[in-house]
Amino acid sequence: MYCLLLKTRLRPGSLDAFMDAMRVNAAASVRDEPGCLVFDVLQDRSDPDLVWLYEVYTDEAAFEAHMRTPHFLASRPLVDPLILEQDCIEADSLALNPTR
Repeated sequence: MYCLLLKTRLRPGSLDAFMDAMRVNAAASVRDEPGCLVFDVLQDRSDPDLVWLYEVYTDEAAFEAHMRTPHFLASRPLVDPLILEQDCIEADSLALNPTR
């Protein structure tokens, strides 16, 4: 499995607008993309303007396909202006636990 953990620093006060777009993108990713297994959006408890994206794909090709989907492309002009900084960790899954 190909995994991403994105540390996303938002412009102060932009969380609601960011989440309006990310809820749509995250839900469509898991619902409509067979290769997207997990797309979670997390808010850091110590910093309200710090958001973490946790994404799991069957492989890197599935992630590349994700970046060409209509929902991903539609989200970019909405979220890009809200992001001050974004760092990405790429990883390979060693153990995934099923959701209940």
